[in-house]
Amino acid sequence: MKNTSIKKLAIAGVLCAAAVVGSMFVTFPVLSSKCAPVQHMVNILCAIFLGPWYGVGAAFVASLLRNLLGVGSILAFPGSMCGALLCGLAYQKTKSLPLTLASEVLGTGVIGGLAAYPLALAFLNAGAAQVAFYAYIVPFLISTAAGAILAGALVYALQRSGALKSMQAALN
Repeated sequence: MKNTSIKKLAIAGVLCAAAVVGSMFVTFPVLSSKCAPVQHMVNILCAIFLGPWYGVGAAFVASLLRNLLGVGSILAFPGSMCGALLCGLAYQKTKSLPLTLASEVLGTGVIGGLAAYPLALAFLNAGAAQVAFYAYIVPFLISTAAGAILAGALVYALQRSGALKSMQAALN
């Protein structure tokens, strides 16, 4: 049990680092948000390999590090964490890759977009906060759709090669 937890924690750390480093190189602004599709790819990988709670933890730490390094915004927290939780729960219950991808898009794009509005009001400049709350959904959807496509391609390749099952077995 303890050995499995250490393995999962180490993988979560590596995936968290990938999200932070990826956001330094693959980020684009849409309205007041900084879209980071690598974070959403990492959310899906966490869901498949680690489960929802490690995914939420990795999303929180990656969002915190991105903010501390100046490559993220406060809006990273609700987007990444809602997406990680929803896709993690979807994969845990169904083991369906398409449903997991769709759950990441729904969790980040819609739920995270709606949850970003109160944070924008509290922490961002007046221009960003005055944007209607639904305006955060569009940039979040763009970012998470790109990340879901990346993750889907990677996981599909791992499935076809048989590596996915052996990687999951090594973590359980």
